[in-house]
Amino acid sequence: MKLSLCMIVKNEAATLPKCLNSVRKVVDEMVVLDTGSIDRTPNIAQQLGAKVHHFKWCNDFSAARNAALKYVTGDWILVLDADETLTPGIVPQVREAIARDEYLLINLVRHEIGAEQSPYSLVSRLFRNHPDIHFDRPYHALVDDSVSEILTKEPHWQVGYLPGVALSHVGYQKSAIAQNNKYAKAATAMEGFLATHPDDPYVCSKLGALYVETGKVSQGMELLRRGISAAEENYDILYELHYHLGIAYSRLQKFPQAISHYKTAIKLPIYPMLKLGAYNNLGNLLKAAGDLNGAKAAYATTLKIDPTFVVGHYNLAMIFKALGLFTDAIACYQNAIALNPNYAEAYQNLGVVLLKAGHHQDSLTAFKKAIALHERYNPDEAKRLRQGLREMELM
Repeated sequence: MKLSLCMIVKNEAATLPKCLNSVRKVVDEMVVLDTGSIDRTPNIAQQLGAKVHHFKWCNDFSAARNAALKYVTGDWILVLDADETLTPGIVPQVREAIARDEYLLINLVRHEIGAEQSPYSLVSRLFRNHPDIHFDRPYHALVDDSVSEILTKEPHWQVGYLPGVALSHVGYQKSAIAQNNKYAKAATAMEGFLATHPDDPYVCSKLGALYVETGKVSQGMELLRRGISAAEENYDILYELHYHLGIAYSRLQKFPQAISHYKTAIKLPIYPMLKLGAYNNLGNLLKAAGDLNGAKAAYATTLKIDPTFVVGHYNLAMIFKALGLFTDAIACYQNAIALNPNYAEAYQNLGVVLLKAGHHQDSLTAFKKAIALHERYNPDEAKRLRQGLREMELM
């Protein structure tokens, strides 16, 4: 089976090399559609072996993606953005999946690096080169609607997903969002789509979440509730709707309602890795409400789902610390630090627990490491911590 990479790009010189290098030995061709770059993006794509085509940007992501599809010759299509990379370990699963006869589309788990909320998402980016598959929606372009139509007419096809993380995405980091003015672009495009599709649960989820994120909480909640009414049994979208309502109610400090929505979200039958955000946020709310055992259970579940979830180890350590279980807390802080050696807060709290457990020298070592890291990222906290240690005569 011949696999083609298909991309649309614009001014992606900084990120495109890493993206293309992650797939160039995996795919049989790389098709890159440039939508008006004024940097070296087209040249970089050509130098790395891609076939570069050009398209006049028309403020419609689906139009651009569909134009790119016309140049693809492979049996299967992998769609990436320039700020994404393919995970090396997933390649054998990709090859095995596209060799099977039953799949029309295969969903991929994407790691949202730097995202403050959900660390994983499921994206429909690997699909058969079927003549009726096309992208819809001007923003958050998807092939899902066309795939649903095909499944109605050709029920022998199946939709699957690959377990494990297939893609890494850096576009949800705050710096990237600000640099590309992503919020404003997204809102404008989705508001136009909503005007003609007022009950579309997907756009209600995405635009509702965006409104909540940008402070328009009541508008966002209205859309999220509308989406729940229309989503029926689309569990992935229902999860997002309840998850973002949990965030919205937390913003309003209506914590029982937030807890209720998170609990509803985690009961839905979706891929477990996608639930990490809801479990973690639920744990935070239960901890704040004084339900330490409930919080412990929520955080422990995140680590059963993903043992590399750094924040899960840290949060569980905070619970053990609050319960006076210092040995368990130390182990969890150390796990968090092993996964993220620059985790200043983990070193700082490790120092506190080591001190309470009577390990004064180890405690001082942890505090010094925390100070050094805070000096780089948060100088005020470094100054405060150093002063506190002096007052306790530890420095």
